[in-house]
Amino acid sequence: MTTDALTDRPDAEHAAALWPAPQAPGPLDATVEVPGSKSLMNRYLVLAALADSPSRLRGALRSRDTLLMAAALRALGIGVEDAPGTTSDWVVTPGSLSGGSDVDCGLAGTVMRFLPAVAALAEGPVRFDGDPHARVRPMGPVLRALRALEVPVDEHGEPGHLPFTVTGRGRVRGGHVDVDASGSSQFVSGLLLAAARFEQGLTLRHTGPTLPSLPHIEMTVDVLRAAGVTVDDSRPTIWRVEPGTIAGRDVRVEPDLSNAAPFLCAAMIAGGTVRVPGWPAQTTQPGGLLPGILERMGATTRLDGDVLAVTGTGRIHGLDLDLHAAGELTPTIAALAALADSPTRIRGVAHLRGHETDRLAALSTEITRLGGQAEQTSDGLVITPRPLTGGTVRTYADHRMATAGALLGLAVPGVRVEDVATTAKTIPDFVGLWSGMLG
Repeated sequence: MTTDALTDRPDAEHAAALWPAPQAPGPLDATVEVPGSKSLMNRYLVLAALADSPSRLRGALRSRDTLLMAAALRALGIGVEDAPGTTSDWVVTPGSLSGGSDVDCGLAGTVMRFLPAVAALAEGPVRFDGDPHARVRPMGPVLRALRALEVPVDEHGEPGHLPFTVTGRGRVRGGHVDVDASGSSQFVSGLLLAAARFEQGLTLRHTGPTLPSLPHIEMTVDVLRAAGVTVDDSRPTIWRVEPGTIAGRDVRVEPDLSNAAPFLCAAMIAGGTVRVPGWPAQTTQPGGLLPGILERMGATTRLDGDVLAVTGTGRIHGLDLDLHAAGELTPTIAALAALADSPTRIRGVAHLRGHETDRLAALSTEITRLGGQAEQTSDGLVITPRPLTGGTVRTYADHRMATAGALLGLAVPGVRVEDVATTAKTIPDFVGLWSGMLG
């Protein structure tokens, strides 16, 4: 999608009252309880659905993406219910997978890319569709892989995109498959998550020139192993999942470290300190790279037990940064870069053109709209700070564009964020948390 197309697109289906992004009242002193990780949550849900016994997910995230995943699994015959006596946990009860149902993917990449391989294990057809914006997100590598594994797939629109139907036969032979995952690591994760249930397991080889967001694949391998699945990832870009059972688990969901990023970065813009409890000492989440990045941009970070504190002075330094492993941090870092004291170059994130929107075009367009200078490169952005003025930040139904707009509004009066409700995709009450942080 071109920058011009983004500028001209009305996004009428997401029209909503503009949210006046509040300016920071002064240096911050806040603790923010960030909800659980969407990436982990939806992986746990898929594995729990395919397990040999019930699972309990503690601190279950109830965002749009996870609610869509839960609804899709229920449509396939899986029980996903509140645990007795609590609304913070979910119990997932496996069952026979059944077809004859529709899956609403919304705009959730984890739903549209993780569940086709699960649907292949069901009996009967399962139709996948989603929001209008979801129909431009690439799906071709997953669909080609399923066909290579002799799973019938019928496409009903533009080839390689939603909508499509997977007709399951109750079993998948498995074996070997090649996948070009240059566009998204989710193409790999979606097949690996179901592979233990394939009769021959699966050997998957990535054939593309680049492999973005490798930590997300490492996350998938980690949760598979924790559920008793044998995975060999000793060869670069080749994964072998042995056939076998998947164990039900009792697991607590980590906070979403990428969703913590806007709150922690607020301390850099406003000055003061913001703390996020529950920060893991070790994690497979790409957001775990954030403290090191923020230190390079001028922050002081401290991990005291499981509480990460970020302290800023209001001064932000530009840098040259390869975000290949953590592309989802790009909108947040781009917002900081627009307020920095020197230019920033972000590299290694060409795959963001296939996210909820073309994030590189969207960021360039919206920063420029406020008076900044943000130029697209072949694999990222070059952002040169300029004095910013108020205006409307369009979000293109992308939750991270909305949080980037909120960050800019801390320093720039008159910023209005379109469709801030899109943050519910991964944060159920972003506006409430943001207002609480600002006191």
